[in-house]
Amino acid sequence: MKKISLPAAATAAAAALALAGAHVGPAGAAQSAAPTVAAAENPVTHKDNDRVPKGAAWTQHYFPSSHDSGTELHADVLLPKNLPQGEKVPVILSVGAYFGHSGELKDEKWSHTGPSDRFTDLVEGGDLFDRGYALVQVDLRGFGGSDGCLDYMGPGEQADVKAAIDWAAKQPWSTGKVGMYGKSYDATTGLVGNNLDQDALKAVVAQEPVWDMYRSVRSNRVPKLAGILAPNTFNQTAQLPPLPDDQKRYKKNNQYELKHPECIALNTDNNLKADPEDPYWNRRDLAKHAKGSDTPLFVTQGFIESNTTPEAMQEFLAGHQGPERGWLGQWDHVRGNERTEDGRLKMGRAGWFKEVMSFYDQHLKGIAPTADYPAFAIQDSTGAWRAQDTWPVSDRSADVVLRNGSYVDKGEPGDSASFITWSEPVERDVRITGTPRIEMDTEDSGNVMVKLYDVAPDGSAVMFDEQVALAGASGRVAMDLKSTDWRLAAGHSLAVEIGTIQDGAWIDTPTGDRIKVTDARLGLSLDEPADDQATEGKRSPYLDTYAKAYTKKKLAEQPPSFTVPSARA
Repeated sequence: MKKISLPAAATAAAAALALAGAHVGPAGAAQSAAPTVAAAENPVTHKDNDRVPKGAAWTQHYFPSSHDSGTELHADVLLPKNLPQGEKVPVILSVGAYFGHSGELKDEKWSHTGPSDRFTDLVEGGDLFDRGYALVQVDLRGFGGSDGCLDYMGPGEQADVKAAIDWAAKQPWSTGKVGMYGKSYDATTGLVGNNLDQDALKAVVAQEPVWDMYRSVRSNRVPKLAGILAPNTFNQTAQLPPLPDDQKRYKKNNQYELKHPECIALNTDNNLKADPEDPYWNRRDLAKHAKGSDTPLFVTQGFIESNTTPEAMQEFLAGHQGPERGWLGQWDHVRGNERTEDGRLKMGRAGWFKEVMSFYDQHLKGIAPTADYPAFAIQDSTGAWRAQDTWPVSDRSADVVLRNGSYVDKGEPGDSASFITWSEPVERDVRITGTPRIEMDTEDSGNVMVKLYDVAPDGSAVMFDEQVALAGASGRVAMDLKSTDWRLAAGHSLAVEIGTIQDGAWIDTPTGDRIKVTDARLGLSLDEPADDQATEGKRSPYLDTYAKAYTKKKLAEQPPSFTVPSARA
C-alpha cells in the first residue's frame, strides 16, 4: 500500500527530479534566433551562437571511456575566448547526465544547439574565463552525445569519470590540473572522482551529492518512492532527442538507447535489488570506497533535505583523509548561491562562488587563500552558524535506554500504530550531531519506523530525524538514522517514536502483525553549543517551511523514561 502525506508529497516531487538539481535556464520560446553554429574543432563564440557564454570559445570533442573500447564519450569544452596559442589553463570538469543539448531533464525547445547552461551560474558568479579556467562538461554514457547504456554510478560510469579526468588533463590547453564541480548527480560523480585516486584531480566541489547509491533508493531493504521515480526519470533523460543542427556524430551516439532497449530495462530492474550486500550495490557504495582517499574536498549537505539525504555522509568524511571543507545546514536540495524570489540566500550564507574559486585557486593554481575561511561552516536548527575544523565534533557520546512497547504494523495512523518514549526536559541547550543509531529486539515481522522529535514545553513537537527498516521475527534491528545537527533548547525534551511506516517517501507493505520491541537503545553524539565559534550566515528560509510541515501540535505524552545528558562530561 502506498501512502503519501503532505510533507511526503514534497519528498516525492523532489525525488521525481531524480537527483538533478536542475538549473532553470531560459525557455526555448524566449531564445533569440542567433546564428545556429555548432562547434566542432573550430571554436565558436557568443557572437556566432548565443548559447555560448560571453567570454568563451566552444568546441566539441569525443573520446573513449576507460571501461571498454566500445563506449564513446562526448565533451563540450569552453575555453577563455582570447586564450593565447600555447597557453595552458586548469580545468573545471563536470561529468553527468544533464548536459544534453536539448535540455537537462526535458526537451527545453531550444531553437538551435549549444552547450548546456547548467552551470552558467558558476561561469558568471566565478568569473571563470576571466580568471583563466576552462569548463569541460562531459556526458556520461547513455546521455547527450555519448553512447552506451546508462549505468547509475556503476563501473561503467566510474570508468567514464576516470576517462574524463585523464582526457581533460592531457589536452594541449590544459595545465594537467583538474577540479570537479557539480550539484546532485554530477556532484556524485565528483565523489567518484575522489575515490579514483588520480593524480590529475586536485579538488572536488560536490553540492548535495549521494553518498551511497543504495540508500538513495532503499532504507534498510524498505523501498523508497525515489527508487521508482529516479530510474524512470534517468531513463527519460537518456532518451532526450538531439537538435536538428547537432553534429552527425552527436546524433548517432544520442540514439543509442532507442536502438538498445535493454539499457532501459536493465537500469530499471537493477534498481529494484533489495539486498544492500548485492555486488551491484557494493560497487556503488561511495562512502565505503572513500576510505583512504585524499583529494581536497568541498561539500554541501542539507540535513533536512528530501532528495539526496544525509545518509552515509559521516562514513564518507571519516574515510576521506584529504583536506575537507563544507557548508552543512538546514536547507533543501539547493545550490550554495541560490536565492528565494525575495532575494534571500537559500542556504543563508553569502560568498559561495568567492569561496569556491578560492578553493580552486589554492589547489589548481597554488594561490594561497586571501580570506580565513573555516574548514566547515555549519548551521544548526536555530539557524545559527558556527565554524569547525571538521564534522561532526561532539563532546560526549551517550546510549539512552528506551522503554519497551509494541505496535501494529498496519501502515496507517492510529493509537496502536506506534509508541513513544520521552526524555526528561534538558537542563541546558544540547546539540544532537552526527549520525544517531538505534538498536532494538523485535518479535514478529513487519516494518519499523523511528522518528526523533524536539518537544517544546507547550507540547508541540517537530520531527527532525527518521529512518525505517524491516523487522524480522525474533530478530535484532540495528540502523543508522540520517545525519543531523539539531539543538534541543533548555526545557525541551527528546521524544522517540517507534512504529509502523505512516508517512514519508517509503513504499509501505504492512504485515498487520503486532510487533513487540524490547531492549531499544539510542546512540547519540552530543555537542555543547556554548563552545560554538560563530561564523557568518543567516537562517535558511527553508528551516521555517520545514518546521511548519513537520510539527505536531501535540504528541501522545508519556512519563519521562530516560535522560539526555549534558554534553559536558
